[in-house]
Amino acid sequence: MRRQLLPALLAFVAFTVILGIFYPLAITGISQLGFSAKANGSLVRRDGGVVGSSLIGQIFTAPKYFHPRPSAAGDGYDGTSSSASNLGPSNPTLIKDVAARIVAYRHENGLAAGTPVPVEAVTSSGSGLDPHISPADARIQAVRVARVRNLPVAHVLDLVQQHTDGRTLGFLGEPGVNVLELNLALDAAK
Repeated sequence: MRRQLLPALLAFVAFTVILGIFYPLAITGISQLGFSAKANGSLVRRDGGVVGSSLIGQIFTAPKYFHPRPSAAGDGYDGTSSSASNLGPSNPTLIKDVAARIVAYRHENGLAAGTPVPVEAVTSSGSGLDPHISPADARIQAVRVARVRNLPVAHVLDLVQQHTDGRTLGFLGEPGVNVLELNLALDAAK
């Protein structure tokens, strides 16, 4: 038994040191050298301070801002409790919540009853932390934001276009508009 125990113990110690210390340090060093902004959380800075991350959504409720999609993470966009609502499409609670969100979305954006509403504007994402809305949702909200901010709609739509991210690798997923970055650009616009 001693013949087998000593090599097993040495292998355990060696792999712990290699995979538990050296490998993480090497990967951290490479990421800091090559991709420091992404490795540090894709933080968005304004006026010398961090205002958020471009990877995690935030709540914006004032009419002068673009609003993100609903969040099921904690009290809304809580990174410590990232999760979906886990309500299936036939769940009465989900159906009631979505119907109420549709009415509120139409009212807030001045849409007539029966006007189609982008699905992500009234449903939460799988993580509850999605920082993007669809370009269609952004175009609908642009009219409200322009009116409240006293800006030309064309100017707000230009900002939407500038902050629209394309498909990942050119073919994966759908284009999206980063709400935090768009709202910061609006605040900077005069």
